[in-house]
Amino acid sequence: MLIAAWVGGLVLLTLLFQDVLESRFNPNSEPVVQVGRDGRSEVVLERNAQGHYVANGFINGYPVTFLVDTGATDVALSEGLANHLRLQRGGGAISQTANGPVAVWQTVLDQVRIGSIALEDIRASILPAMRADDPVLLGMSFLRQIELIQREGQLLLRY
Repeated sequence: MLIAAWVGGLVLLTLLFQDVLESRFNPNSEPVVQVGRDGRSEVVLERNAQGHYVANGFINGYPVTFLVDTGATDVALSEGLANHLRLQRGGGAISQTANGPVAVWQTVLDQVRIGSIALEDIRASILPAMRADDPVLLGMSFLRQIELIQREGQLLLRY
């Protein structure tokens, strides 16, 4: 009985600690949506413990975790996610990344949504070398269509 209590306690602590780690990595599991003074839709993201902006969103209606990456030309996703979404692969290419050149496939996403901002026909790259559990890089093919304002640990996306 004592061993079962210890095991149960350890399981509960593990689950609690996992939630704490997840909220430190992604403090925007439900991005804050507001309407600005000019009537435009705004999404407010909090910076995570590592200094990145991570948020939940959707690709073609499927829930994903985004990492805002102004250094990425396109939205970049794993081959596993692309297979799950049944994305069509266009021309292959070599893309320059922080880890060097990688082979990619080009595709177009029907819709990318974060908070209340939903954009259609977004160019994306499928990276076979990307791990399936890596966050989707929310690159400039999406970000160039919205206004970005960063201040005091927050990133404001305005559309």
